[in-house]
Amino acid sequence: MSHDDFDFEPIPGLPKRPPEGEEILWQGAPSARSLGRFLFNLRLIALYFGILAAWGAATAISDGRGILDAATSVIWLAVLGIGAIALFQGFAWLVARTTVYTITNRRVVMRIGVALPITYNVPFRVIDTASLKEHKGGAGNISLQLREGNNIAYLRLWPHVRPWHFKQAEPTLREVPNARHVAEILANALQRFVNQPSGAAETPDQTSTTGGNADQDDRQMPHMAQQQVRVSAAE
Repeated sequence: MSHDDFDFEPIPGLPKRPPEGEEILWQGAPSARSLGRFLFNLRLIALYFGILAAWGAATAISDGRGILDAATSVIWLAVLGIGAIALFQGFAWLVARTTVYTITNRRVVMRIGVALPITYNVPFRVIDTASLKEHKGGAGNISLQLREGNNIAYLRLWPHVRPWHFKQAEPTLREVPNARHVAEILANALQRFVNQPSGAAETPDQTSTTGGNADQDDRQMPHMAQQQVRVSAAE
């Protein structure tokens, strides 16, 4: 998919310009490298094929088929392993290339989708809590737990969703570089929003844009230094 497919966007990642008073605080996309490592577990795939190759070579030698047969077995399994890794990493690259996350002073916007791009608007009013899961190297996931009654289907969000939370899916900014800094931007924006007078209730909105672990434990925001502070958009 070329960038020309999104030429209609007045601002990359947004189907229309923000209304008066809304300010873009941050925009970014997932790290393709981190997606490959943590979403598709490419290291485990490489280890799996490595074990198969070693087992195949050992079996060939123990059966008396000779070094040539053992080497052939290793080569074929290596080719299959490299092909699988390339396939998953290629998809991770496409996900990263077609995704734009936006944080404003009023909402989180997620333009996602490789084959069928779609934009989700998540107003701060429907966000109950936000949590950060940071990996070594700085990339990480920022998950948004929505208030009851504001659910988005897990499969519609995947892979931009917190793993294994099927019943109440949590939209997630997946594998964003410098995740702690991004989390602090979101936390501060949420805190300012909480301190404002309450307004009308809003629900997550979606807009089609087609045609038109060495992990650290989850931490609640906004006060990253304290690491266990709940963020609530409740009035």
